[in-house]
Amino acid sequence: MTAITLDALDLAALLCSRVCHDVISPVGAIVNGLEVLEDEKDESMRGFAQDLIKKSARQASARLQFARLAFGAAGSAGAAIDTGDAEQVARGFIQDDRTTLTWNAPRVLLPKNQVKLLLNLLVIATTAVPRGGVIDVTMTVDGDKGTFVVAAKGINARIPHSVPGLLAGAPESGTVDAHGIQPFYTGLIARAAGMDVALTIDGDLVTISATQQAA
Repeated sequence: MTAITLDALDLAALLCSRVCHDVISPVGAIVNGLEVLEDEKDESMRGFAQDLIKKSARQASARLQFARLAFGAAGSAGAAIDTGDAEQVARGFIQDDRTTLTWNAPRVLLPKNQVKLLLNLLVIATTAVPRGGVIDVTMTVDGDKGTFVVAAKGINARIPHSVPGLLAGAPESGTVDAHGIQPFYTGLIARAAGMDVALTIDGDLVTISATQQAA
């Protein structure tokens, strides 16, 4: 596999597509709910529409807040991010009936690329358990350096075939599309943070670890 480099404009466009993909479903549900309220007279249907709008609005807000930290600037250059804020947006991002998030990490300030990396590893973990399960985040901190382990356990757990190559910046296809931009971006963030990412699978458990590169 040969490493590739994306043009800055292509990278920005693909990341925008990814964010839009994440929010279009709940936003569409809000629109549908509003249309029902406009046309429907039955009180039970109106109540259902109101519940749908509330749930979808919360989901859209949670996904945008997550994207702001995981993909956005999240402060000026060199800024640190509170891992407590990362936990908050992570819990909002994983808020379905199929997946449980456990978070075992101290609340500290870490360089933003390390926190962005952790959140992006969490996204990869959700794809590793497509039928849901338990995702466990563990962090150890030494000064301003963190080490992360994200363990995803569930039925039919898997490492998506394309993810290792995308993380390494060398996709097998030789190109990156909107579907693969998130793991590709995760690899960029890992290298910017000076960290190595490894994925392993053992039965129904996928473990994703991020460690500091040797000096």
